[in-house]
Amino acid sequence: MFEKDMMFPVLLDTYGGLLTDRKREVLDYYYNEDYSLAEISELTGISRQGVRDCIKKGEDEIYFFESKLNIAKKNREHATVIDNISLLLEEISKYADGPTNDMLHEIGSMLNTLRSIDKSDGDAQE
Repeated sequence: MFEKDMMFPVLLDTYGGLLTDRKREVLDYYYNEDYSLAEISELTGISRQGVRDCIKKGEDEIYFFESKLNIAKKNREHATVIDNISLLLEEISKYADGPTNDMLHEIGSMLNTLRSIDKSDGDAQE
């Protein structure tokens, strides 16, 4: 049996909409529902070997998309930058006066909006 990439569900969320319905369904069962090949075979009517092949082909497609587009990587990088800015804002706000603190909170709200946009980008692909 092959080893599961535990970061793969993020890639599946990002690129799943580019796969056939069948591949997306099988990968969802395997990665998100943690079903065995036998369980997926039973649910889909595909042979156990067919399920394994479908998973492998779907993974290959998704890894190809990420190698060319790097959307998931960029989203992780954006999240890291946003988190670092948020931490700096918290530190600065300890020393800020009222109006400045209000502006810092507004910047924090804008960063939270960016966070939610980055998280919803994967959903929008489907």
